[in-house]
Amino acid sequence: MAEQTFDYDVLVIGSGPGGYVAAIRAAQLGLKTACAESRDTLGGTCLNVGCIPSKALLHASEYFEEAASGSLEKFGVKVGKTELDLDQMMAEKTKAVGELTGGIEYLFKKNKVTWLKGRAAFEDAHSIKVGDETVTAQSVIIATGSSVMPLPGVEVDNDGGIVVDSTGALSLPKVPEHMVLIGGGVIGLELGSVWRRLGAKVTCVEFLDQILPGMDGDIRKEGAKLFKKQGIDFRTGTKVTGVTVEGKKAIVTVEPAKGGDSETIEADAVLVCIGRKPNTDGLNLEAAGLKTTERGLIEVDERFETAVDDVYAIGDVVPGLMLAHRAEDEGIAVADNIAGGTGIVNHAIIPSVVYTHPEMAGVGMTEEEAKKAGHELAIGKFPFMGNSRAKTNRETDGFVKIIADKETDRVLGVHIISVLAGTLIAQAAQAMEFGATSEDIALTCHAHPTHAEAMKEAAMAVRGKPIHI
Repeated sequence: MAEQTFDYDVLVIGSGPGGYVAAIRAAQLGLKTACAESRDTLGGTCLNVGCIPSKALLHASEYFEEAASGSLEKFGVKVGKTELDLDQMMAEKTKAVGELTGGIEYLFKKNKVTWLKGRAAFEDAHSIKVGDETVTAQSVIIATGSSVMPLPGVEVDNDGGIVVDSTGALSLPKVPEHMVLIGGGVIGLELGSVWRRLGAKVTCVEFLDQILPGMDGDIRKEGAKLFKKQGIDFRTGTKVTGVTVEGKKAIVTVEPAKGGDSETIEADAVLVCIGRKPNTDGLNLEAAGLKTTERGLIEVDERFETAVDDVYAIGDVVPGLMLAHRAEDEGIAVADNIAGGTGIVNHAIIPSVVYTHPEMAGVGMTEEEAKKAGHELAIGKFPFMGNSRAKTNRETDGFVKIIADKETDRVLGVHIISVLAGTLIAQAAQAMEFGATSEDIALTCHAHPTHAEAMKEAAMAVRGKPIHI
């Protein structure tokens, strides 16, 4: 019997951070590769309506607030009356998105990856219908990402601009007088902080007793304190029971999470951000012999292979942190595995970042997780108030916290609040990947004056011997 032939060696479904990286790496490894994508542009949620446009607005809104608040005057920089040109801000955001999505299309052409335009669904484990065409592939990678989780009983209308999700919040036609965030997680706080800086009153309603679930307790407390100082009003331990639109206003009905009397909050915009769900509906997974968990996730082994041979899955559709950089690493690893190599991702060391001002970042175990795992801890903290560069720049909010095993000194986790937390966390992740002790970090020479010296001082503080506090 003749060996079966396929149209492609590898077909990737989805062109988000995991999918496009997997496709490029597979092509680099000599595999004939295609990527199915139904959007008009490549890059998935991250580049089109997620990470990239939100960071463009965060950056622009920080410039606006700095100019409008008069905080530049202490540095001898005087500006006249500051005005917001929201249309231009949005245009710059759109330009950045276009440059990056176009860049992926260029990389596809450069690496000879075929872009199959259309929505994909399995006909069997090796046959996938993309739009009106059916193609075959030896190996298939599911990388369809995730989408906004709806709140039961609350209807989102992004076009209306009153009750919106994270996509709609990126393109509001005007600055709302009062925005209500439903959910105190990463996405809500990032987008809420954008509109707060541009002039909106912001109220955050969070079901749990604290914001930023999953982050280290000290980070959560400090973050809440700083956000309150910036003007965000928090209603923690509170659940939303309904949202109705009356004209150009929304009426949000809330009550204590543990039960009690309800009340209403009037808002010009309501941002629903209670989490994300995997995009597995519509793939016709049953035709490939696949099932999902109750949460709609696809189980995989350490090679990212599903229960069906030659069908793989990565990123937000498999259990784990829903983060773009995690999906990217998995995209490289799964392509290496398919090509006969060894692709590994250390899921214990995946950094998380909240891109507010200041930023918050963490990698490894939180203090709570480390205690639960049975570790006896030695913890070092160093405030940026004691860091010379931060003090010179008047960026003294926050700290570095290093959690080490008391007996071995092995670093178990690092957590940071700082304007540069997202950049600084990379040093911690790399150190932990090499099995560093706090002493290793403390004895590593750090350039002066830099924010990174706070990492060294926190490592020294693990043994109670920092210099500058």
